[in-house]
Amino acid sequence: MAGFGGQGVMSIGQLLAHAAMEVGLNVSWYPSYGPEMRGGTAYCHVIVSDEPIGAPFVTSPTDLIVMNSPSLDKFEPTARSGALVFINSSLIERKVNRKDIQPYYIPANDIANTLGNVRVANMVMFGAFLACTDIAPLDIVEKCFKEMLGTSKANMADINKKALYEGMNFVKG
Repeated sequence: MAGFGGQGVMSIGQLLAHAAMEVGLNVSWYPSYGPEMRGGTAYCHVIVSDEPIGAPFVTSPTDLIVMNSPSLDKFEPTARSGALVFINSSLIERKVNRKDIQPYYIPANDIANTLGNVRVANMVMFGAFLACTDIAPLDIVEKCFKEMLGTSKANMADINKKALYEGMNFVKG
């Protein structure tokens, strides 16, 4: 997962790791931030496996979620052949250059804006990812999401859930 700081990349990485752990898989979440927290580049490596994980770095990802153009430029060349690549087409105008990966162009910011809050674009992208990967059941993801929000941000649960479903529905067509 990669994008600008402030786009919620770390949050969806943590959510994926938490949900996968809840269903009994081994996980690793490794964040990386650019020079600035908000506005700089941010990405995280998430490994989900039924085998023990030896190192937290992903050198050849099987899936990518990219929220901005610099992230697509940086990570597209590293994707494994056959990788699923989820692209925020609201902010990324170009198409993928490779023929051996499967792109999904999701207008995440546009969808989030129709819900009333552009900050849930990350959940739109995560919903699209979940619809195509089946890493964890939706009820587990929702449970983990509520735990991550806690009581201080509980008022954001409904809009984030709507965003998750909108992303899922977008790729299911």
